[in-house]
Amino acid sequence: MDRVDGVDPVDQRRDDDGHPFLRVEGLGKRFGGIQAVADVSLDLARGELLGIIGPNGSGKTTLVNLISGFVRPSAGEVRFRGRRIDRMPPHRIVRLGIARTFQMVRPFYELPAYKNMIIPLFSPRVRGLVGGKYGDRDAVALDLLEEVGFERDAFVAYKPAGALPQGYLKRLELAKAMALEPELLILDELFSGLSLAEVASIVPIIEKLRQGGMTLIMIEHRLRELFRIADRVVVLNHGRKIADGPPAAVMEMDAVKSAYLGAAAETAETSDPETEAP
Repeated sequence: MDRVDGVDPVDQRRDDDGHPFLRVEGLGKRFGGIQAVADVSLDLARGELLGIIGPNGSGKTTLVNLISGFVRPSAGEVRFRGRRIDRMPPHRIVRLGIARTFQMVRPFYELPAYKNMIIPLFSPRVRGLVGGKYGDRDAVALDLLEEVGFERDAFVAYKPAGALPQGYLKRLELAKAMALEPELLILDELFSGLSLAEVASIVPIIEKLRQGGMTLIMIEHRLRELFRIADRVVVLNHGRKIADGPPAAVMEMDAVKSAYLGAAAETAETSDPETEAP
């Protein structure tokens, strides 16, 4: 695996208690005869924004499924603030402070958008953080939706989720994860399916989260947009980590160029330009 000179050493990715904020060590997952993730290790610092990139089918979503508890590993371990979490169910991991979005949004389509916020706002994590007293949760839900770009005065938040276009559904997905007040937020292809203007309007929201101390992992195919905000990227190919470092330097690595160019050649007839390196 290639590494770029000048990347912060592991010691700089440790919390005040001496543990890395997030540590993934030797993580692997096999589905029958398919090795989806193989011996992936990485550390993440508090406050860092890490991008995870790679060609289609490289294991990106499987990796975050392993971190967030939706899939159990065949090998290796995941530690969050020193505590092993790879054998925990997702709801316990959420309660510890890790939240995520999903590529395929599945809201409660018949409910108004703001009512979709009620489940995270009534979650054990949020109740524990606020001592069970959160005031008017409808008002909090509307405030959160406004933060991610719902126009309060336009009544968009009151429409059934099933009537919303993709851009608003992605914003709703982000707001639900933010409602859990996580310490680590994982965004799985948040920009997918959005126009350039929609992406440009969401980037400041992510930057604001970072300014507030949020730690983020982003899986993205929209590399240009990701590279503007990521501190560091990890590149996967065929389930293995092949590079780790600052975005511009990583994309100059021969192994990364080969991975993307090889994938492009294999799918020349159906390739999406957003999946190609800039």
